[in-house]
Amino acid sequence: MQTLNWIDWVVLAVTLCTIVGYGTWKTRGRESAQDYIKGGNSTKWWTIGLSVMATQASAITFLSTTGQAFSDGMGFVQFYFGLPIAMVIICLVFIPLYHRLKVYTAYEFLENRFDLKTRSLTAILFLIQRGLAAGITIFAPAIILSVVLGWNITYLNIAIGALVIIYTVSGGTKAVTVTQKQQMFVIFAGMLAALFIILNLIPDDVSFTKALDIAGASGRMEVLDFSFDLENRYTVWSGLIGGTFLALAYFGTDQSQVQRYLSAKSMKEMQMGLIFNGLLKVPMQFFILLVGVMVFVFYQFNPAPLNFIDSSTEKVLTSEYAEQYQNLQQRQNTLFNEKKALSIQLSKHDDDKLRQDLFVMDSIEKTHRLESKYLIKRAIDTAYANKYDKLNTELLALDNKKNSAAYKAKKEELSTWYKESAKDTQTNDRDYMFITFILKYLPKGLIGLLLAVILSAAMSSTASEINALATITSIDLYGRNLKEEKDEKHMVKITKLFTLLWGIVAIIIACFANLAENLIQLVNIIGSIFYGNVLGIFLLAFFFKFIKANAVFTAALITQAIVIIGWWLDWMPYLWLNLFGCVLVVLVAVSIQLLQKNNEKINIK
Repeated sequence: MQTLNWIDWVVLAVTLCTIVGYGTWKTRGRESAQDYIKGGNSTKWWTIGLSVMATQASAITFLSTTGQAFSDGMGFVQFYFGLPIAMVIICLVFIPLYHRLKVYTAYEFLENRFDLKTRSLTAILFLIQRGLAAGITIFAPAIILSVVLGWNITYLNIAIGALVIIYTVSGGTKAVTVTQKQQMFVIFAGMLAALFIILNLIPDDVSFTKALDIAGASGRMEVLDFSFDLENRYTVWSGLIGGTFLALAYFGTDQSQVQRYLSAKSMKEMQMGLIFNGLLKVPMQFFILLVGVMVFVFYQFNPAPLNFIDSSTEKVLTSEYAEQYQNLQQRQNTLFNEKKALSIQLSKHDDDKLRQDLFVMDSIEKTHRLESKYLIKRAIDTAYANKYDKLNTELLALDNKKNSAAYKAKKEELSTWYKESAKDTQTNDRDYMFITFILKYLPKGLIGLLLAVILSAAMSSTASEINALATITSIDLYGRNLKEEKDEKHMVKITKLFTLLWGIVAIIIACFANLAENLIQLVNIIGSIFYGNVLGIFLLAFFFKFIKANAVFTAALITQAIVIIGWWLDWMPYLWLNLFGCVLVVLVAVSIQLLQKNNEKINIK
């Protein structure tokens, strides 16, 4: 468990307080719905571009993406290949429509094209998936910082959520956009500083190009995969096709993004902001992955733990599996010395045999890491099984005194144990790699800055999400279903109230979340389950003029049920769910509409 120096505390506190204070002060006194929800339509294109990037670049991006690169290399960048294509399509199709209709939300358009129930259904689908994602964007940094630094996770969830709520409730969309611009500057500065320090920590005689060569020998620089293997999550094709559909749905129909560019001064500013994002996003993700790869190279010359979660390692070393784990650690130490020697040789001599040997050794190390996870899980499971048996036996002994204080106390202890055991069964450590490296090897002050990067990213994404959730709730559900029209002051007040409520919901979800295999995948999986269906509804509205409201509404319900079943049964990699859901809702809606037309003809005859 790590501790922070006072310098890091000062850097962290000053950075976060400045962002929150500036956002609150800069956007105070917004009383009209136009100002509060659409930011007064005064946002410049570069601010929109940075805001759009900040909304997507959550803390998960920096913690999980670097860990993904450390474990598997640069291939994850293919996930973003469809994004520039999607930006062009949105600029040509979506933005002109939104701008012409002067909508507050993307779903207003659906009522104009179909009916109220279709608008409400898509709004509810958005609220479900984005509400879950908002909790995860808080939970991601909180769970990792709590384990690494020993901070209380519940307090962290509340602190992150509260900071976001303060300025988002105060200034609405403009506050989110203004603070995201500052947050992106902090993020860029922090990541550039991190890369510079990492390169300086690598031995002096290992140049940047040689570092890339060492990473390549271990399979970390394989960027492009042109295979058509559906078992492989990240290929050029899944990125270009599945990634395009995901980006179309996310940037074109997700209110957390749509609200960013609806605040622009003009349609041209909206389009330029999205093109700016499309040009910069892929290089940015490539850079973040490169940071993770350089951390991997650093650990070719410095010993890395078998597992980056210190608390998990401590548990196995105090269990009956301690000797097995220590033997595994000795084997890993021997392997490290051999790998280090090979890496030094490769940095001096260009030799294919050295590359092959290094690749084989990296495969062996991956096996060691898998074995360490197995031993950790066995140790934790055994410890908790013994604890469960003990507590359960004690509870059964009190079975005849169910109303007694002792029985209730023992039952509460058992319930608390269940919650704690869920937290402690973490073995997957890739999300912990970067933060562990930061705390152990970066200089004082820079640690505080990098922690500010992680928390700023969490705040920027969460702010966009609860801002959008509140807007959809107040405009698409509350405002649209009111029997009498309310004035702007009332709508601003109710939107502020919904912002507060959604902030609290996000904090609650964060407090009950569990760590997934990889957090960035979890967020994208949640999006992929819903986005394809929603995108298909919008495409039906844009391009299929003969489709009526009832056909779309029924098709959307059927499609959502099938996509959830397909995800549950693992029919395909999650990225392809975006294409699957989109195509399916279109086909089902067309089929239903044609059947209705045939029935009408038969009835007429």
